[in-house]
Amino acid sequence: MLIRSLTLTFLLAVAGPVFAADSDSPLAGDIGRARPLIVIAQSTVDPVWVSLKKSLEDPANKKGVADRNIKVYTILSMSGQLDGKDMGQQDTMALLRSLKLGAGAYPKVFLVGKDGETKLSASGDEAKAMDLAKIFETIDAMPMAEKEAAAAAAAQTPAATEPEPAKGAKGTKPSKPAKPGKPPQMPDD
Repeated sequence: MLIRSLTLTFLLAVAGPVFAADSDSPLAGDIGRARPLIVIAQSTVDPVWVSLKKSLEDPANKKGVADRNIKVYTILSMSGQLDGKDMGQQDTMALLRSLKLGAGAYPKVFLVGKDGETKLSASGDEAKAMDLAKIFETIDAMPMAEKEAAAAAAAQTPAATEPEPAKGAKGTKPSKPAKPGKPPQMPDD
């Protein structure tokens, strides 16, 4: 009985942190897919949020946000939103917990990369100087963004295709269309 108890205790000690590391944060779903931009302010009239919001509404910047796979999370007066749509209170608190914020000056701005690491953060007076141009510049300098840009450029250039041989050219045979296969039959039981 003692061995069973010790084994169970050992398994719980090992498995506990593994289950605790499984995050309920909305950011966990964005890893590998999007770059979260998190803006935390005390009110909706905070100058940092007002200037970023105005920048985000500009059509040229909207295209830049979409091209760079940015998701905008805002927490204003403890009310969270994702790309302008309300998040629940639990998701908002989970987002705050995942950022591991300490006491400090508001407003705060964070840019998280696709790898889940914080790439850019500003708080207090630094956040007041934060603008989308600096955020775009940071993203464009990331290695993942360079790979995506190269992939997009390769996708835009037409692939080299082999020219079709001229009719009646030697060494070519017209091919027959393939016959459709038999549909699978149910086995007899």
